[in-house]
Amino acid sequence: MKYISEFRDKKISRKIVDKINGTLKGYKEKISLMEVCGTHTNSIFRSGIMSLLPDNIEHLSGPGCPVCVTPNAYIDTAIAYSRLPDVVITTFGDMIKVPGSTSSLEKEKASGNDIKIVYSPLESLEFAKNNPGKKIIFLGVGFETTAPLVASTILSASEKKIRNFFVLSGHKIIPPAMIALLTSKEIKIDGFICPGHVSAIIGEKPYYPIVEKFGIPCVIVGFEPLDLLEGIEMLVEQITEKKNPSVENQYKRVVRKEGNKKALAIMNKVFDVKDSPWRGLGTLPKSGLYIKDIYSDFDAEKQIDIKIEKTKHNPKCICGEVLCGTKKPYDCKLYGKSCNPENPIGPCMVSSEGTCAAYYKFKKQ
Repeated sequence: MKYISEFRDKKISRKIVDKINGTLKGYKEKISLMEVCGTHTNSIFRSGIMSLLPDNIEHLSGPGCPVCVTPNAYIDTAIAYSRLPDVVITTFGDMIKVPGSTSSLEKEKASGNDIKIVYSPLESLEFAKNNPGKKIIFLGVGFETTAPLVASTILSASEKKIRNFFVLSGHKIIPPAMIALLTSKEIKIDGFICPGHVSAIIGEKPYYPIVEKFGIPCVIVGFEPLDLLEGIEMLVEQITEKKNPSVENQYKRVVRKEGNKKALAIMNKVFDVKDSPWRGLGTLPKSGLYIKDIYSDFDAEKQIDIKIEKTKHNPKCICGEVLCGTKKPYDCKLYGKSCNPENPIGPCMVSSEGTCAAYYKFKKQ
């Protein structure tokens, strides 16, 4: 357990909690902290961190689950492709159960359509190489964490001249979503727990405009209990001492100020940044990654024509509001009843990074 148990030390945790309590002694205002990473959501619930903290610290879960923020229209497009006779859909497993307007990839697979779960886009590329008579479409869903690998796979497909490999790009970038939440003013956010994985790629600089424009402190945080407690301590200190808000990096053992330059270069070589639709947030400017024209041979939408059904939404599902932090999962009439991990009605109950799934597993209410 070396290098893991050190980040779960109860004595050190107690000291950090005591320090937070001391800082907040006599401080009566509510402090609302939002994390925008599904792994953080799970770590916070699994470790019971919020139960250790003062009542005036409110925890909000934001749009940190890539599967959850992917709109129905994308799912419907993937389903339409899966119904073509010469197409094989390859995808990460957490996309399988996500409901579209009238179906899901799981239902399509049960109906006999060719859908294959992979653990890497490179696995999908290898499958395309070994099945030249089929069109292999990889569902590119994720944030800046996974986008460089997908970009690298497209470059590899180009170099190896594998022409039956395609990507349906649904990649999104996190900072525009954080800005959208603050701009809407529908929810009070006093500080952001910034995603460690994403920040390992993008570094610190993309958070600077958030701090400068909105006066909201941002702390990049790791995923172990001590990481999270220290990150919360850093945010609380900035907020209570009325310091000039800043971007701080608690996760220095992984995240560099400039990010991962090589990964960013590969991502920027393959993708253009354009407006993109998010579940719950609508279409956000410059928030999505789309395959550049120079690599359009590998863009499923540009190479394979399909007719997509009219997109519908379940009016009873409040996943969009949960993703924005304006409602909790148990505010939904479906939560824990007709909607559960075995029968997910909304995407927030599907993915292991989804807020509803985390509530259901760790905080049944």
